[in-house]
Amino acid sequence: MTDDLLERHPVHALLADGTTVRIRPALPGDHDRLREFYEEMSPENLRLRFFSLGRRSAGLAADRACAPAHPGYRALVAEADGRVVGLAEYDTGGEDGGATGEGVAAKGGNAVAEGADGAAGGRGAEISVAVADGLHHRGVGTLLVEHLVSAARSEGVATFTADALSENHAVLRLFADLGLRMTRRFEGPEVRCVIHLDQDNAYLAAVEARGRAADVASLLPLLRPGVVAVVGAGRTPGSVGRAVLNHLRTGGFTGRLFAVNPGVESVLGVPCHPSVAALPKTPDLVVVAVPAAAVPAVAEQCGVSGARALVVVTAGLDHTQAQALLTACRTHGMRLVGPNCLGVSNTAPDLGLDATFAADHPRPGTAGIAVQSGGVGIALLDGLSRLGIGVSSFVSLGDKFDVSGNDMLQWWESDGCTDLALLHLESFGNPRAFSRTARRVTRRIPVLTVDAGRTDAGRKAAASHTAAAATRTMTREALFTQAGVTATRSVGELIEAAALFHSQPLPEGPRVAVVTNAGGAGVLTADACAEAGLVLPPFTPAVIDGLLAVLPDGAAVGNPVDATAAVSEEQLTECVDRLTRCSGIDAVVVALVPTAVAAATGDDLVRALTAAPGRRARPVIAVRLEQDRSVRLLAAEGGTVPSYAEPQAAARALAHAARRSAWLARPEGTVPDPDGVESHRARTVVENHLTAHPDGGWLDPRTCAELLACYGVPQIPWAWAETEDDAVLAADRLRGFDGRVVMKAHWPGLLHKTRQRAVHLDLRGDAQVRAAFRDLETRFAGLMTGVVLQPLADRGTELLAGVVQDEVFGPLVLFGLGGTATEVLADHAARLAPLTDRDVHELITSPRCAPLLLGANGNAPVDLEGLEQLLQRLSRMAADLPQLAEADLNPVLAAPGGITVLDARVRLLPRRSQDPYLRRLR
Repeated sequence: MTDDLLERHPVHALLADGTTVRIRPALPGDHDRLREFYEEMSPENLRLRFFSLGRRSAGLAADRACAPAHPGYRALVAEADGRVVGLAEYDTGGEDGGATGEGVAAKGGNAVAEGADGAAGGRGAEISVAVADGLHHRGVGTLLVEHLVSAARSEGVATFTADALSENHAVLRLFADLGLRMTRRFEGPEVRCVIHLDQDNAYLAAVEARGRAADVASLLPLLRPGVVAVVGAGRTPGSVGRAVLNHLRTGGFTGRLFAVNPGVESVLGVPCHPSVAALPKTPDLVVVAVPAAAVPAVAEQCGVSGARALVVVTAGLDHTQAQALLTACRTHGMRLVGPNCLGVSNTAPDLGLDATFAADHPRPGTAGIAVQSGGVGIALLDGLSRLGIGVSSFVSLGDKFDVSGNDMLQWWESDGCTDLALLHLESFGNPRAFSRTARRVTRRIPVLTVDAGRTDAGRKAAASHTAAAATRTMTREALFTQAGVTATRSVGELIEAAALFHSQPLPEGPRVAVVTNAGGAGVLTADACAEAGLVLPPFTPAVIDGLLAVLPDGAAVGNPVDATAAVSEEQLTECVDRLTRCSGIDAVVVALVPTAVAAATGDDLVRALTAAPGRRARPVIAVRLEQDRSVRLLAAEGGTVPSYAEPQAAARALAHAARRSAWLARPEGTVPDPDGVESHRARTVVENHLTAHPDGGWLDPRTCAELLACYGVPQIPWAWAETEDDAVLAADRLRGFDGRVVMKAHWPGLLHKTRQRAVHLDLRGDAQVRAAFRDLETRFAGLMTGVVLQPLADRGTELLAGVVQDEVFGPLVLFGLGGTATEVLADHAARLAPLTDRDVHELITSPRCAPLLLGANGNAPVDLEGLEQLLQRLSRMAADLPQLAEADLNPVLAAPGGITVLDARVRLLPRRSQDPYLRRLR
């Protein structure tokens, strides 16, 4: 986040112990507070900071931090409880990046050094960090430096340089633990540190680890409170506050419980007090169930009293009330769930927290639930309790002012008792941070979600092919696919998948064997599996012989296997066991129908599935058409077996499991660094355009080509002409390629040239070029500013590649079949940038047109390496340039000999960069 944005919107962030600080730029009015900040330091801290015991340097440091802003200098302060607790600065020494001589502070201290040129392509800066006595080792300095690193990168600073006393172990450890590449050189009693600000995966992982520890610590008062108070619990039966209090009282909460209601001595036998301030113990968690108008005042009282977390179940807050609530929480360092929520619970046996007003207490178990909709939350609590999976912790996020799904993923990752995470999120505050967290968490536990808000009222208003293809569904699918999140389309489907994930091992692949005692049920199940994307492979002769040997006469041992109604429990058990040992099968689905044949009852056949599931290394699931509920978990020796009432439900759940298995088996991937990229030049092109066009817009052909050239995007040779004679000369130069040229009209805002009939193809000779130019000039008089001429391209597959900058999700890279029918055919895939090498591979292989690229029908494959390079370069451009609103490359001609962009459009908007990985609260 840049400095001016911080000034307008100071941010709050979590320290290592879960407490909150406010980070903002130092202002002229901070001078006295900064002098006090330094004057309160111990002599030893001052000596480490300034290399001397004198206090003159402290005064100069306050003067410098509060001086009028100048280019290349940034100073950030951290505040807690209304006082400055930390200060971090960097100085490049002026606009040219040279050293000023004096540096940020004479000889530095905690972290100061002379300015220096940075790595190639960037400047260097001096850095200084100071933390108040009593707040060392809580992460204040590290947090400030992280924010300083983000600000410096946005200004083109490549390195920080710092001097510190060699005995200043704290600041040296701070630098070493940042996750950035650092070199150190000892010079007598001092150490010179050079910190390289490249944002690689190691740095992001280190930031994530610090953020995760701070986040979990901040959630302890919310999810493991020792003292809970309910404000608004009354005597009226049916009131929300009373219901929450009753759940806490009857749910076995092991901590202290209080109610707050003036004029009432007790509610439901729980001691009642007139205000939060009057409570005999400071509450960790306060549940607020008062009218909307009273919520801000109650929140302020809670903060002043020292409460650490609020759950606001009240709905209907207006904007002013909502802002006052959030301000109170930020000011006093309280985490907030809600408003407009169902509450929270943690079923740990040593806690028994149920601060909800759901109909029943949740069954203790191993599934974590976070939902925005209270109704969805109730359905999931009921469904998981009924199945016997149970709940480890539950948070109804409501309007999601603060605590989010990202927070809960990190809690479940570390709580030691959650093995399944279920989410219902209608919105995302920081999708890119969510994606990184989910990628990490879902490698340890399955993360499932209901994909809410999939539909669009219509295609985006933006006119390019790429923007029209980038629907909300495609964007969310890209997020979930890349993060490894299992996305379902309904609450029922979510519960069905959870039953399988909870009870069975993952299949190694999509190959399924179907077994039935009734042919029709087997056909229905086989159809459902195929429609879900699963594969029913034929059996080998050895497998067929083995099955015939154990099944009754008349059994059909294709796939599906019809064991007939005469199959016995023992025969079915042996059949299923053999199939689970078969190397060509990844899962077995058994479709059972009750019959009147005496060989085995329905219960006998079910026992064939549940007799010893622990010895089966592959998943076995049942389909029972007579079952009264969509999914059940059948008790078995050493576990459970999921049983579905519909073949489609079983197939969907199994397909989700197969996709998760495939995702886990893939390498995590790395973000490539394409060679020849000129990011600095590209930023200059963008800045120059936006200076001339403050509102942004579509680039003209020359500027567009220059920007794409900065990223090495392969473009067909072309020329620009504004007159008929210029067009003839340009065509003569271009005819050296194959003798024929194409002419395209251009004017600002023209996007779909073919629809406007603004293209002439296959022009031969000067006469045809002149006639084409006159035609365009006549038909588009007053609009056309010139024409683009290109040699006629060779044959190849026409593709689309592009970028759309989503305001919430960030840059989305699209790829698929291109040409004039691209929107009609709608054969596209998408992934969020930055793309890893795995993302690029999946983009190319996911569209239906992929066989054309890979060499279908004996044809040679196109230049796949060139395609990969194109997508990597688009991804890099999207990640580098937040101003890139759209990039539409259509058509992109793919042939065995290479990849060439035939037409490109780029739209810029005046956007400022915001670091999605910077630690800050919502």
